[in-house]
Amino acid sequence: MAGARTDTTRTILKFAALAVAVVAAALALNPSPETHRETISRALSSRSEIASLLRLGRVTAFFSEYHSLAVASYTTVNGEVVSIGAFGYVHVRDRDVVRATE
Repeated sequence: MAGARTDTTRTILKFAALAVAVVAAALALNPSPETHRETISRALSSRSEIASLLRLGRVTAFFSEYHSLAVASYTTVNGEVVSIGAFGYVHVRDRDVVRATE
């Protein structure tokens, strides 16, 4: 009986340690505002030569608002979520970038 309790306790402690490690990694790797802006700029520039020529990506990135949730972050332009970031990665949402720049 005591052996089963010890195994359960070890399993719970391992899970708790893993959860703490994941949260610590998320906190440490949360993308910065600069990372979001650079990713937005590159994404818009790669979609169209005209957008690249007019530097619409940089303009859109300049007007973006950064929001941090400690373990993740996002940016908005005109109330639309344009990019979402976590663990050092930033994803630019295609349809929202086009809608926000219109």
